[in-house]
Amino acid sequence: MVSLPYSHSRKTLPTTIMKSGESNLLPMTTKVQVTELINNGDARGYSFTAPPEAIAFVGRMSDVHLASTKPRSVRGNHYHVRRREAIVVLPGAKWSLHWDNDHGSPTQHRQFDGTAAVLVLISPGASHAVRNEDESDLWLVAISSETYDPSESVSRKVV
Repeated sequence: MVSLPYSHSRKTLPTTIMKSGESNLLPMTTKVQVTELINNGDARGYSFTAPPEAIAFVGRMSDVHLASTKPRSVRGNHYHVRRREAIVVLPGAKWSLHWDNDHGSPTQHRQFDGTAAVLVLISPGASHAVRNEDESDLWLVAISSETYDPSESVSRKVV
């Protein structure tokens, strides 16, 4: 962690994406990478900074969207032909991530308790879905390398 002077509540800037003790996930060895973001907030509330590697992964940001997922609902169950996507799931509700690396690969999943913001980097070809496992709405922000095109998102169920 490198300390940099930042205004308001951003006291530090993460320098790497962490996963299970690894210090750097890029280059990606799987098509889906997951990391918990550090809360740099204060008494006013949460504040999360996307690691530089996440911004580099997406490249040119062409689409940003904010979405909620109702209790016990699923958002996703598709893959992108060209688009790279960085999803930040905000704290608040228990949820699970379901994904594969490509057609025919085994489906994987991971549970989250909703106490932290989580960054998910998704490469083209990886089917993915987020399931709200809680009784309150789940919120996420997604940043994509391509503008939204429904023909570019192909249905492939993973949950």
